[in-house]
Amino acid sequence: MSEEIQNASGSGERRYDVVVVGGGAAGLSGALTLGRARRSVLVVDAGRPRNAPAEHVHTYLTREGTSPSELLETGRAEVADYGGEIMTGEAVAAERLEDGGFRVVLADGSAVLARRLLVTTGLADGLPPVPGVRERWGREVLHCPYCHGWEVRDQAVGVLATGPMAVHQALLWRQWTEKVTLFSHTAPEFGDEEYERLAARVIRLATGEVTGLEIREDRLAGVRLEGGRFVPCQAVVVAPYLDARSGLLDSLGLESVEQEMSGHAFGRHIPSDAAGATSVRGVWVAGNVTDLTAQVIAAAAGGVRAGAAVNADLIAEETDHAVAAREELFSAQLEEEVCEGVLGDRRHGL
Repeated sequence: MSEEIQNASGSGERRYDVVVVGGGAAGLSGALTLGRARRSVLVVDAGRPRNAPAEHVHTYLTREGTSPSELLETGRAEVADYGGEIMTGEAVAAERLEDGGFRVVLADGSAVLARRLLVTTGLADGLPPVPGVRERWGREVLHCPYCHGWEVRDQAVGVLATGPMAVHQALLWRQWTEKVTLFSHTAPEFGDEEYERLAARVIRLATGEVTGLEIREDRLAGVRLEGGRFVPCQAVVVAPYLDARSGLLDSLGLESVEQEMSGHAFGRHIPSDAAGATSVRGVWVAGNVTDLTAQVIAAAAGGVRAGAAVNADLIAEETDHAVAAREELFSAQLEEEVCEGVLGDRRHGL
């Protein structure tokens, strides 16, 4: 159970063992783990899940095809079953307290207290500024073949090249369909070996900058190139720049750093160890805020690991306090016995 603490102004602020900031798969899994460990837990969720535009969650064993909203609704109910609390709101800042805990400030001006923080705020997708891309994001504009490849198998798929990984991306999507067109768009010039690999896999190349997506009857019809050329396709693949939502962590001195793949930066994340511990004592992260490429099931697993690590850390602290209290008690009793002239070490009898 949480407890109410009176601050200097006299207003009560609820204190929890752990406040989880972010209520997606990572945050809810961490909260569930902590709730089952009999910890008081609050999940603060702004209600803006990254995968909200998607119709289904994929490659999540036993939950294949579940809608993102259903997965979150079920997760919230499971957390509540173990005493966890869910709060709709946005955590905007956090500060360290003298006792080593944290005060988390919400956008409405209220605050909650926590002994430990688990931040699972996810990431923001930086999409190329092509008309139609953001509007169709998560529908016919896709990024991950493991999330969406099966649904567009054997269809005409266009890959919008915006960086040095474009050829790799086109070759990857070729596994799901033979009808792949790579739009050179704003990517750097391809090398001879890259052209050879594209030709070997019969991937079409469309040169020139893409000026927009064409939508007909609320469906993607194709891609329009500069000069007016139109290329039909049923899905467009982009590589967004993945930027960790780290505003709350910034207030604690944790800054995001670039994450690379094959020597190329593709986003910014918050570094952590394997269990999600950050360089700030008492703060853990899980999910896409620290692992930019984690799918839903991987984010959930990261939340479980972090939740277990937070609980172990609290146990260690509580044990240290118990040892200190025991030693203080023994010292007090020893001093009393000395004063009474009774000597002897009866430590084992305490």
